[in-house]
Amino acid sequence: MEQEKNNTKRVKWKQISYEVRQKIEALNTAGKTAKEIAAQLGYSERTIEREFLQGYVQLRDYEYRYYGSYSAEVSQQGHDNKATGKGSKIKLGKDFKFARAVADMIKRGYSPYCALELIRQGGEIEVRVSLKTLYNYIDKGYIPEITNKNLPNGGRAVKNEYKPVRIALNNTKGTSISERPSEIEKRATFGHWEIDSVEGKQGTTSALLVMSERLTRQELIFKMSSKTQAEVHRVIDGLEREMGKERFSKVFKTMTMDNGSEFLNQSGIERSVFNEKAKRTKVYYCHPYSAWERGTNENINRMIRRFIPKGKDIGEYTEQEIREIQDFINSCPRFVLEGYPSNTKYEQYAA
Repeated sequence: MEQEKNNTKRVKWKQISYEVRQKIEALNTAGKTAKEIAAQLGYSERTIEREFLQGYVQLRDYEYRYYGSYSAEVSQQGHDNKATGKGSKIKLGKDFKFARAVADMIKRGYSPYCALELIRQGGEIEVRVSLKTLYNYIDKGYIPEITNKNLPNGGRAVKNEYKPVRIALNNTKGTSISERPSEIEKRATFGHWEIDSVEGKQGTTSALLVMSERLTRQELIFKMSSKTQAEVHRVIDGLEREMGKERFSKVFKTMTMDNGSEFLNQSGIERSVFNEKAKRTKVYYCHPYSAWERGTNENINRMIRRFIPKGKDIGEYTEQEIREIQDFINSCPRFVLEGYPSNTKYEQYAA
């Protein structure tokens, strides 16, 4: 009986190895609760809860929304730190080349995910940390000259407020997004775009027309002399003339936009420049105050603002500079595209 007590005690207080921590991370990622993980791995629920606290990291998804997660690597480092009393043993060690490469990329506008993917794809520098760990290093100041303020949105969480939908009183004749086929909402097919305009410094007229393809996340950015219907039509008409009616209709099957005055001429946007009686695309309008219905647009607009901050006159930027911003965004590895840039995916579907 005494031996049974000793055995029970050893099981209750057995050490958690790095291998077990990896299992905890996998189960946590799969949505298992602390109680379920404890039962499966043979530990107390409280032990797993302590593990969650020790390995907690805060991440952002591809829409830059914060969420908490458990990292086996971070938890193991915390354990080693407590065991030795010698301070945190991070994987960077003397790998200053990697740390400097990450810092340089983040300063150039890349997210931590993009930085890791580009370094890994380059093959010149070994990547030995996970994305979770890199965020943890940035949070603790391990990456030189980089803090959370250097990250998209300045390290602030993006809140998506889902409010009751309203009817657009200034656009009662426009086709509502509620009539849009569900396959578009699910991003199941190619050729469905979100359209928005980005304003510059107050008192100036120049603006950007931003077009985001929902499936591939391809981005098109055009400089407009003013935020008007005439300028919106000029850009879209120019695209159709350049691509031809058949190809344009294949690539731009639908367009979803807000109820801004520059977008209210639905028939003018839908009408082909080659045949006024023929339609080149189908337009849908979001509900008022529902920017989340154009989530891809909103995400890309935040990326654009990293290069053209609010309060800057868009008229001061050249067409070439706007194109460089567009190319930067389209060449970034995207988490939602499994590491591929939108250029690669777009070429597959638009060919």
